[in-house]
Amino acid sequence: MTMHEALDKAMRRDSTDDAMAALREGGIAMANEDSMSQAIHDVYCGIVADHQHPNEKDREQARQLIAALGRQQPV
Repeated sequence: MTMHEALDKAMRRDSTDDAMAALREGGIAMANEDSMSQAIHDVYCGIVADHQHPNEKDREQARQLIAALGRQQPV
């Protein structure tokens, strides 16, 4: 499913929760700096991390990833 198809399907839903579920089903994820830095921490730091929560490095990587995604052309 393309991004456009997933968005079209989500926009036809009656509620925000249903729309978000449709986006997830279409492989689309919504992220902000907090959720992206937590995801980076979970994936790259994992259980062997010397810190329990995202640190400044995780947050900077999140900002850079979000900026890079913003530069991509939708498919």
